[in-house]
Amino acid sequence: MTEIHNIALFFGLSWLLIITPGPDLIYVLTRGISMGRKAGLISAVGVTLGILVHTIFAALGLSILLKTSALAFSIVKVIGAGYLIYLGLKTVLSKSDFKIEKCNNISSRKIFTQGLISNTLNPKVALFFIAFLPQFININGQNEIAAVPFVILGLIFAFCTLAFLGTLGYFSGILGQYIMKSDSITSWIKNISGSILILLGIRLAFVNQK
Repeated sequence: MTEIHNIALFFGLSWLLIITPGPDLIYVLTRGISMGRKAGLISAVGVTLGILVHTIFAALGLSILLKTSALAFSIVKVIGAGYLIYLGLKTVLSKSDFKIEKCNNISSRKIFTQGLISNTLNPKVALFFIAFLPQFININGQNEIAAVPFVILGLIFAFCTLAFLGTLGYFSGILGQYIMKSDSITSWIKNISGSILILLGIRLAFVNQK
């Protein structure tokens, strides 16, 4: 049967990856700092729902694809491993600054929609889920693969994302400025999370279909 393993490791890695400065974090901070706590919270909810969309797609797509053939499994494994290693190297080697840009007042609906759409239509997020989630799921037998474990992991990741981004959005005026001004914090998070992505990619490359 298909089951989840190393749930504690998944939880810990999810948090580390979530707090790594990136497009979603910057979006929430931008809205929170320039438009207030409500905008920060709304943007966080929008981004999180986008993650849930990717969870459903990954769960249904992978559960169908991985039980079709060993070749399909190998293709997903190679692409996923390569992508994780690429993300890790890009994260570690990146020297870009995370700058907050002011934005004009817009409606709450538009703030929510922008967060949802920007995350949902981001192919990098989809590829990340396809590569990340299978690392923590045992696949024993091609005919017994179920979508439920993928959904559970995706929900955990989404809950952690909402908790962090929601808190960040609410306290964006204080936390946002502190995070953006502290080069040591962003550099530390960036290097650790990038290294983990590389290790996950290497690990995925040697995973065998059971």
